[in-house]
Amino acid sequence: MTEAANSLLVERAGLPEDLRWLAEKYPREHWQDHGNIHGIATMWLQRHDMFRELGQMLTTGIGDYREGRLTAPDFARWFTPRLNHFFGHLDGHHNVEDHHYFPAFAKAETRLKRGFEILDADHHTIHEGLERNAEAANAFIKTLQENEDRQRFAADAYADENSRLIAMLARHLADEEDLIIPLILDRGDRALGVD
Repeated sequence: MTEAANSLLVERAGLPEDLRWLAEKYPREHWQDHGNIHGIATMWLQRHDMFRELGQMLTTGIGDYREGRLTAPDFARWFTPRLNHFFGHLDGHHNVEDHHYFPAFAKAETRLKRGFEILDADHHTIHEGLERNAEAANAFIKTLQENEDRQRFAADAYADENSRLIAMLARHLADEEDLIIPLILDRGDRALGVD
């Protein structure tokens, strides 16, 4: 794995200082007032908000099941399509970023190349987390036909994997926004070749 994977995604406090010069020039609290926020920047923020919302939904859903607010069959019907939607869209989003946007952005601003390498490495770490999450989810769904002790144990295992994944994703999304949105605001969609 690269330097980025070694920075332990969940423990990372943010992007390294040498990659934050545009984030300092364009602070998050002023993004919505900038003329270049419309277009790809708004789309990016909306997609990230969707991932945060879906992650929170899954966290709430497993909590509802564990607290007895959802029966096993009701939870399975609710959970499976949302989990599949979350995984599919997140994987697709990362593929487009890795193969289209990150190379274009790194080419447009070479001083941020290492930042895009960090984000790319995050994607690999998150993908591994998605695989662990899917395995735990599948194991849990299988136990819904078994006794309550097995269900409870599998639900706890899934909840732990989900918490780790959501924590990694939260750090990654914030860092990605801090690198990309200021670059878009600074240059605009057209100059970056992403309009």
